[in-house]
Amino acid sequence: MASNTPDGSNPLPPGPPDDGQGSVVEERLLQRVEPPRSYQVVMLNDDYTPMEFVVMVLQQHFHHDIDAATQIMLKIHHEGRAVCGVYTRDVAATKVELVLAAARRAGHPLQCILEVA
Repeated sequence: MASNTPDGSNPLPPGPPDDGQGSVVEERLLQRVEPPRSYQVVMLNDDYTPMEFVVMVLQQHFHHDIDAATQIMLKIHHEGRAVCGVYTRDVAATKVELVLAAARRAGHPLQCILEVA
């Protein structure tokens, strides 16, 4: 017979066989997972960045076609700002950094920010 302790003693008295009656079953609670928050990448107007550069950035970094990129650029120009795309936080932050880096390399003061959608 196997013992329950390393010294060979058996401190637990033998009990009735477990037939499953009287067992406690712990209920599993379903966790509610919220979808990730969305963030808007917003480009701001300035008086120095060429419109052609803004269209190029919208095509390269946000994958807009020429017509959509032109419409967004005109909205930025006339209203002072426009949403370029909506993404999860990490993707949106990366897009902002890529746009700002491209603008700095080209010598333009273009501003791009992140906002909660």
